[in-house]
Amino acid sequence: MIREFQISDTQIVIQLWLAGNEDAHSFIAKEYWKANFEEVEKQLLKADIFVYDLNGEIKGFIGLMDEYIAGIFVDKAYRSQGIGRQLLEYVKQLHSTLSLNVYQKNERALRFYRENGFTIVSKQNDEHTGEIEFTMIWNKNKVE
Repeated sequence: MIREFQISDTQIVIQLWLAGNEDAHSFIAKEYWKANFEEVEKQLLKADIFVYDLNGEIKGFIGLMDEYIAGIFVDKAYRSQGIGRQLLEYVKQLHSTLSLNVYQKNERALRFYRENGFTIVSKQNDEHTGEIEFTMIWNKNKVE
């Protein structure tokens, strides 16, 4: 079941964020993610977050700032089971356009977003990590 984030979900969501970033971004030092942990925890309260709740346990979430997807994170044991796709489809029903940034080296995420209708519109250097990232856009009205 997908539901709105509740304050009581904070600890599990932030742990999913940290583990997911460390797993997906082996090309970035783990210290970078740990250094940003507290700031991300504060930002959670400003974002629209939807969690994937399986029998009372959160197995994934998607975070949005308006129409910008800040991230999709799924518990490692539950990846490749359609949870990320369900979360993405859920927010596609709420918006006509979505955007996100994804690192060029995160090939799994790039493939996922392309398979789900996102198109690369620009390429830039992330000033915080020095890594190349793409901005991707999805538009409900685009003919695929």
